Amino acid sequence: MRRRSLLAAAPALLAAPALAQGFPSRTIRLIVGFPPGGTTDIAARLMAPKMAALLGQPVVVENRTGGAGNIATESVARAAPDGHTLLLGTIGGLAINPTLYTSLPFDPQGDLLPVTRVAMILNVLAVPNERPWRSVADLVAASRTAPRSFGSSGVGGAGHLAGEQLNLMARLRNIHVPYRGGAPLITDLITGNVDFAFTPASGARPQAEAGRLRMLAVSTRARSRLLPDVPATSETPGLGEFDMADWSALVAPRGLPEPVLAALHRAATSALTDQELVEALAQRQIEATPSSPTEAAAFIRAETAKWAPIVRASGATPD
Repeated sequence: MRRRSLLAAAPALLAAPALAQGFPSRTIRLIVGFPPGGTTDIAARLMAPKMAALLGQPVVVENRTGGAGNIATESVARAAPDGHTLLLGTIGGLAINPTLYTSLPFDPQGDLLPVTRVAMILNVLAVPNERPWRSVADLVAASRTAPRSFGSSGVGGAGHLAGEQLNLMARLRNIHVPYRGGAPLITDLITGNVDFAFTPASGARPQAEAGRLRMLAVSTRARSRLLPDVPATSETPGLGEFDMADWSALVAPRGLPEPVLAALHRAATSALTDQELVEALAQRQIEATPSSPTEAAAFIRAETAKWAPIVRASGATPD
């Protein structure tokens, strides 16, 4: 009986590698839902040539902006599940938007298949250098006298929800101002058109070193090894549970054949453990976090469950 079972399984075992023999057969499109120059775009463009070298076909980054990442996410959810269209998704598009938007034409967990986690992106709470605030406590005190404005690179992203989390925990009524990406946000933050922002350290740090911005805190629960001298927001009295860890993950359309998923996973995780890439990301305050597909799926489910009640309690809307 055991011999018959092994013989029956043999064709399936032989067929699996054959399914991936023709993959990839053409250029792979890596979709990013934000403009060029932002942290997600930078990570994608650093990762793409490493994956291309391993896969033997070009990996081209394509920016499809709008809808807080929803346009890019939907385009991949609707793409053919052949491995030639991928999404570098973010916490906003994959974990926050399903609650933030009352109706989406796709289901991130039902229509997309995680390949691997990609990176943790260090965010900082930054203010214009001309503002008098030297700590998060100073900003909270000023916000209690009059609501302040906080910018983000888009509705439903990490910067938006970090600001809403601050509002909830400190009982503030600061006003959200969304931008179409990180670059225009940094410009307006420097000129003082918005009072503060939770924004990637990759863009804020050079401006802080040039004396144009001041970094008050990192948004993670604990201090980061990438900016050890900058306190965590959670160190502020009353904000001990504050934690907004920004992240990205590589996903593909649901229905991807297992051999193709395995090939993409090997290429992506090999790229993310390449020392040159790891160092290039770290220089931009981004930490590579490769994982198995199963681990990535569990992580996205946990993040979706974590942020759903916070989104509802904040009253945040796409408007």
